[in-house]
Amino acid sequence: ADETKTKPSSTLFRGPGGAELSKAVLDDITIFQRKQKKGTIDVWWLYDDGGLTILLPYILTTRANWSGCSLRIFTLGNRKHELDIEQRSMANLLSKFRIDFSNVIVIADVAQKAKDSTRIEFENLIANFKAKETDTNEKNAEELLISEAELSSQREKTNRHLRLRELLQENSKDASLVVMTLPMPRKSAVSAPLYMAWLEMITQDMPPFLLIRGNQQSVLTYYS
Repeated sequence: ADETKTKPSSTLFRGPGGAELSKAVLDDITIFQRKQKKGTIDVWWLYDDGGLTILLPYILTTRANWSGCSLRIFTLGNRKHELDIEQRSMANLLSKFRIDFSNVIVIADVAQKAKDSTRIEFENLIANFKAKETDTNEKNAEELLISEAELSSQREKTNRHLRLRELLQENSKDASLVVMTLPMPRKSAVSAPLYMAWLEMITQDMPPFLLIRGNQQSVLTYYS
């Protein structure tokens, strides 16, 4: 018998290229099937989408696998000097909707300029998708590439997403799960690569991340 025969691989999961998947990837794949340790589900409720961004993580906490996790609600404030009022108003609203939460945090400085290091990271991310002068006449170039004109017109929105990344890193790096309202770009105003770059900046190097967007029809029952 040939003793040099290769033993069959015990690896059950492999990537598209045939490479063995790491344990971290496998853990992320099965996260909703495993009992979670005590921790938090951080909910970033950025827009009024009818409450789906709040309802879904709340339902998760009522299930056995996530019962050890509490909800932390993050929302954006309008006036820095009225954060306490906005925080109490949000807490009162959640109570009326019978949403059990551990904390409400109102973020006031999302419009602040992003750090240079964050901007450099973003520039490196989009480098291969920026349009060159030779690309301007190509068909569908506006949809497939990011022009300087688009970067200029979307400067404020880009900064907002970069600031969200910084705030997520500061507040939710150790969460068991992050749930955020999906930012929706105005149709035909933002190219696909720029939009995907925004989402990549928000979600990369973070815990398991769920982006969700309701259709603005209320899914919460008001309790008075």
